Amino acid sequence: MKPKKISHIGIAVRSLEESIPFYEQQLGLPLTSIEVVESEQVKVAFFDIGESRIELLEPTSSSSAIAKFIEKRGEGLHHLALEVEDIRTCLQNLREQGTRLIHEEPKAGAHQMQIAFLHPKSTHGTLMELCQQTLAETE
Repeated sequence: MKPKKISHIGIAVRSLEESIPFYEQQLGLPLTSIEVVESEQVKVAFFDIGESRIELLEPTSSSSAIAKFIEKRGEGLHHLALEVEDIRTCLQNLREQGTRLIHEEPKAGAHQMQIAFLHPKSTHGTLMELCQQTLAETE
């Protein structure tokens, strides 16, 4: 079961307030929404670009994965998200093939998506997210 498309590219930033103007003014991308994702302890700004999105991820807690990422590596590319038809089947297939999963089961993400991350040690250094639209998102 292969991915349908690149859903989004996640970029870790210290401050949405400081980062958003570059994407809006210099790149000319429209800011479509801002959402807090409690489960990931982030505030996310969304920019549509073609069929995909750029998501700026600001930590809402010093213990969040994004805060730890920025502390260790600085701001920048955090993950690549691939949209799939059936996230549970994809996770099962990847698990059976020996892929190391960060999330064994899907969880709630931004835009009412079901998400799960794959460990970068299994993806040759890139944190990858699988995501599946829920019925509410597709209607």
